[in-house]
Amino acid sequence: METLRLTKEFSFEMAHALMGYDGACREIHGHSYRLFVTVEGAPCTDEEHPKLGMAVDFGDLKRAVGEAVVSRYDHSFMIRRTPESEEIIEVLGRHFSKIYAVDWQPTCENMVRHFAELIRPRLPEGIRLAGLKLHETATSYAELTF
Repeated sequence: METLRLTKEFSFEMAHALMGYDGACREIHGHSYRLFVTVEGAPCTDEEHPKLGMAVDFGDLKRAVGEAVVSRYDHSFMIRRTPESEEIIEVLGRHFSKIYAVDWQPTCENMVRHFAELIRPRLPEGIRLAGLKLHETATSYAELTF
């Protein structure tokens, strides 16, 4: 049986800071992220089914990724939880609701891995996550393939 590979693009705005980094990215700054989600699955072969030929409904994929990543992280701030960042996290948390303190440096590479972990369990049955590409800028991205 053939396997189809489909990709859907998502976008969201998010700020982050790289604690202890030796360059400009140690400062709070934001990006217009573009996330490309690629899935694989067998097409529906039921001649009576309205989704004949589809491996996955793009609406289902939009819902899964929207819930797992986009609605959660759009217009948020992500920072690594360290002894030095605890006070910052506490103060920001008193004023803003979408502050994410994570146990890893919020680089594009680490975020794409994290997003894969969030997306995978939300995919429809029979659909496999084949890869993610996260554009941090127009010319820079991290790609994760399986």
